[in-house]
Amino acid sequence: MRNHWEIHPKSNDLILSHIIELVAICAKKGIKNVILSPGSRCAPLTLAFARHPDIHTRTISDERSAAFIALGMAQQLEEPVALVCTSGSAALNYFPAIAEAFFQKIPLLVITADRPKEWIDQYDGQTIFQEEVYGKHVKGSFQFPNSIGTEDDSWLAARVSNEAINLSKQYPCGPVHLNIPLKEPFYPTEGESIHFPEKPRVFNQFSSKVLLSDESFAKLKNRLGGVKRMLVIVGQQRPNPAILTLLNSLSETHQVVFISDCIGNMQSDKSITLHDHWLGITQLTGNLEPDLIISFGKSIISKPLKLFLRETKASHWHIQEDGNAKDTFQRLTRILPTNPIAFFKWLTENLQPQNPEYYQAWHSLEFKVKNKLPEALDRMDFGEYSALHLALHTTPKQSKIHVANSMSVRYLNFLGRRDQELCCNRGTSGIDGSSSTAVGCTFTTKEMVTLVTGDMAFFYDRNAFWHNYTMPNLRIILLNNHAGGIFRIIKGPSEQPELKEFFETNQKLSAQYLATEFGFFYSKVVNQEELMISLQDFYEESLHPKILEIETESDSNTRILKEIKDQISKSLLE
Repeated sequence: MRNHWEIHPKSNDLILSHIIELVAICAKKGIKNVILSPGSRCAPLTLAFARHPDIHTRTISDERSAAFIALGMAQQLEEPVALVCTSGSAALNYFPAIAEAFFQKIPLLVITADRPKEWIDQYDGQTIFQEEVYGKHVKGSFQFPNSIGTEDDSWLAARVSNEAINLSKQYPCGPVHLNIPLKEPFYPTEGESIHFPEKPRVFNQFSSKVLLSDESFAKLKNRLGGVKRMLVIVGQQRPNPAILTLLNSLSETHQVVFISDCIGNMQSDKSITLHDHWLGITQLTGNLEPDLIISFGKSIISKPLKLFLRETKASHWHIQEDGNAKDTFQRLTRILPTNPIAFFKWLTENLQPQNPEYYQAWHSLEFKVKNKLPEALDRMDFGEYSALHLALHTTPKQSKIHVANSMSVRYLNFLGRRDQELCCNRGTSGIDGSSSTAVGCTFTTKEMVTLVTGDMAFFYDRNAFWHNYTMPNLRIILLNNHAGGIFRIIKGPSEQPELKEFFETNQKLSAQYLATEFGFFYSKVVNQEELMISLQDFYEESLHPKILEIETESDSNTRILKEIKDQISKSLLE
């Protein structure tokens, strides 16, 4: 019996050989992790990936969760993770995570099985228009041949596979879509087996560093002559000790002010991290306007910071290796297509000392809030703000924090400097997928991973935990106010009579039932005494994840947040 699951170089029988070679190419080019979702049309892909000795596969049934789990893995590994699903709506469920990966520049290889082209829109099962279905939210879309009947078809499939993987890793990284039409038979029969080629057809793309020319540096140096109030803004990125060392040096020796939100992961005793507490108070910001803004990284959380910078008259230079314009503050004057390390090394050597009064104005406010905020939180009634403040004191320094959007990430930003790496889905800033992304992170590290999440994001993504893999290093701090509490602090919805029903989306769920279903350790607290008891062993090693549910009231949290803000403002204005 002829084995059509093997590649026979001298045979015309090439059925499914392109799938075997695709998997071999993935392994050869460094893709070691694949998230599979069950389906029949994708069976050849599933079997080939599952049987390759150098690839680690996991099965996640919910495609939306699967894609965010892959994103969480790729974010930490800084290499592509492959996704495989069947045809039809399964591919659409990947979309939220693909959009997030695109704007966060996280590499994913999205492989979707498809019906042959002739059967699309012919009332055949599980068919949609899958070619280029993700539009502008992927770096590229690639289509396998509709069938493999010749050596040229096989060559094209291998070429496309290489191009897709190379593109996902090319700066800026991002998701790439590979759509593969498949015809039956999907499964090997008795006597058939899979044999991977030792030398699949591979071509690699070498990376290069982008450096500014001497002429460009000369022009920048000339412009620096009139700058005395420099402000460096750190956008979202992973920790980079080399960059942080340079920023600390610029702060200490040249008195450059640099600001890092919690998602910037560049916080130190030299950085400004508590800026949300005073930006927006006009009596305090009159002497804070910079001459020059230099930014790098992706998005920032702080709306007051964005509004403040948009109202300045400063010039703005943005460091972006691919040279694409990012005019967040509407002040952009120069795009610097270079590496941040190279630029800040040059800046350290060429910048004159900055205005010490400007530097002191920022750091004086930082110092005052740093001393006042803990006191204000300690005196306040029990609520999610103070509870999170206490809980994070026990979080191990050598660990990672994943935080959901809405109020969760804002609380983290209000609370200031974090020593842990902090991750958040700020590419699209949605609540979908926060838990799944944290789960993906646990698959890549033995360090503790803490998920800080609100109830809406947590229950929205409950399928993050619907799989058969252990996560003993996962800890979940759930802020359950039984509503979308952020809408109480947004001026528009908070003033509407429909607030409670149509914006807060009042819900009565408890994580206790989820914990029982999935075998998680669970503790619920409603006051500070219970919280302190639960925190005593929260980070001790265990065989299963732990959920700490902090139950509060939405309107009480809003009042506490306002009172603390008022106390801080009053102390700064005295």
